[in-house]
Amino acid sequence: MSFDHFGAIAHLYARVTYSKTDIMREIASLPVKGRLLDVGGGTGRVSSAIRALVDEAIVADVSFGMLMQAPRSTLKPVCGGSESLPFADNSFERVIMVDALHHVVNHAESASEMFRVLKPGGLLVIEEPDIRSFGVKLIALAEKLLLMRSHFLAPHEIMKLFSSFTSGEKHIRAQDGTAWVVVRKK
Repeated sequence: MSFDHFGAIAHLYARVTYSKTDIMREIASLPVKGRLLDVGGGTGRVSSAIRALVDEAIVADVSFGMLMQAPRSTLKPVCGGSESLPFADNSFERVIMVDALHHVVNHAESASEMFRVLKPGGLLVIEEPDIRSFGVKLIALAEKLLLMRSHFLAPHEIMKLFSSFTSGEKHIRAQDGTAWVVVRKK
């Protein structure tokens, strides 16, 4: 068993606010009727920021310590890994993963699972630090020094994870050291 870096800092992380709410609202085409799944959502800081724009928000994360900080009055926390999501096929109108893909064990399995639980016509949005920027390269180095299993992908590499799942709409947006990969399920 590896050390839960995030559980150890969950109380601090819960105090960090999400600053890209307007961009997420635009990219994820919010508001929407239905359910949102925040994969790797930790304390629920992102899904809390956009909670009023969906009917229900569920946060899935492997760190029990992070989930303990999620506000249960507005979010439903579920402990589980992105490589094996405990939800039925076609369950969510929106699936988001913010600043978490570089922490998962298997990128391809995580992509497959997120796509599997997304309803036809739904949007999947992955927001990641853009490894092409110098500042993010320093963050990646720091995470390696802290013995985190981080593995950052460039936006086009994230897009490739979904190439076999759909011929639907896919696009990348990059701004200020952050990249968003958006996939619409047909």
